[in-house]
Amino acid sequence: MAAAGALMAATGLVLLAMGRVPICRCGHVLLWVGAVNSADNSQHLTDWYTLSHVIHGFLFYGLLWLVARRLGPKTPSGEGGLPIGVRLVLAVLLEGAWEILENTDMVINRYREATIALDYYGDSVLNSLSDIGAMVLGFVLAARLPVWVIVVAALTMELVVGYLIRDNLTLNILMLLYPVEAVRQWQAGG
Repeated sequence: MAAAGALMAATGLVLLAMGRVPICRCGHVLLWVGAVNSADNSQHLTDWYTLSHVIHGFLFYGLLWLVARRLGPKTPSGEGGLPIGVRLVLAVLLEGAWEILENTDMVINRYREATIALDYYGDSVLNSLSDIGAMVLGFVLAARLPVWVIVVAALTMELVVGYLIRDNLTLNILMLLYPVEAVRQWQAGG
């Protein structure tokens, strides 16, 4: 866990060096922000997009479970692979890299051009670190719960968030990589 914490700290330092604000410019910290189209979104501890980061944890756990079985020392019975702690550190590295990339001018401008996030100006460092924490929560849940529970949880989160705010992880990826005008109009309430 110390390595994961060190990676989170390093991510925070990189984000600060990039000019990201430590906390919301408003000067206070909120536990939850539900207003998607507000200056507080992606600035505080949690928001609707926190659930996407929990799903990142589910996905990273699954991906690293598949890959890690082939890596690392094997027991005489043929089992083994990378220990779960190493996989968690790799997941934190991936999520931290995404948080850094997500807060570059290139990606921020892409969000503004291709999605409904017209006034998006990046995450606060606090929000980015909270997003990494949400990914860790998703990773730990995926390690402990049956696969069917994780699949149902991910689908439920995607459907509920999609219904409530007209955005979710799936739509976010779609609109960043291949913007669809009909989706953009629907997201804008049209």
